[in-house]
Amino acid sequence: MATILVGGVYLTDKPSTIDDAVAAFSASRQHTVTQRWISLGSAPQSPVAHTLRHVGERTPKYQLLNSLFGDASNFDWIVACDDDVEFPEDFVDRLIALADRHDFALFQPARSRESYIDHAITARIEGIAARRTRFVEIGPVTVLRRDAARLLLPFTDTEGMGWGLDFVWPAIVEAAGLRLGIVDAVPVHHRLRPSAVNYSYAEAEASMTAVVGAAGHLSRHEAYRVLETYP
Repeated sequence: MATILVGGVYLTDKPSTIDDAVAAFSASRQHTVTQRWISLGSAPQSPVAHTLRHVGERTPKYQLLNSLFGDASNFDWIVACDDDVEFPEDFVDRLIALADRHDFALFQPARSRESYIDHAITARIEGIAARRTRFVEIGPVTVLRRDAARLLLPFTDTEGMGWGLDFVWPAIVEAAGLRLGIVDAVPVHHRLRPSAVNYSYAEAEASMTAVVGAAGHLSRHEAYRVLETYP
């Protein structure tokens, strides 16, 4: 049995699937799951379960996530989750089982083919359970094992949306001899809101340039590689 810390921010002024997310993580039968959520926007009349606090003013996402993950070293797994994700049945237990089997320290569930897909490598590949890659996206669901969390937390892009961190993380994780991957057998839908709908794409691109420019990172060509596939 593992201990899992789930953290995320949900928007109160936009449609979301936050109730489904809370239910999906609460449904684990094999692990102890702690959830921490922050509501952002207008004060909600009825905050969802596990809401720690409300923030009214626009605040960078990764700044808020850092406030939730200060004690990450006490958990086996850390999950950063968006508020517009749809999950398959038995999501947590199947996901962690495959991550354990393939020794992934940093990984994500694949995106379903019905999802908005920002990086083609994250789209689900039918017929395989998982694959070892050199890329793990910053969302909508990103999972860090304790040894990877030790290297990557707190998140460094505290003023932006985290764009670019997914090219920095592989360089750090691989240098430590750890493995990255994508789990295809447990895909999530990410189809409620397209990327950049709640913030400026130009600002995000500028932030990404600053993030990757300040640290060692992989190029897109280096990152978008599948090293092994697992049936």
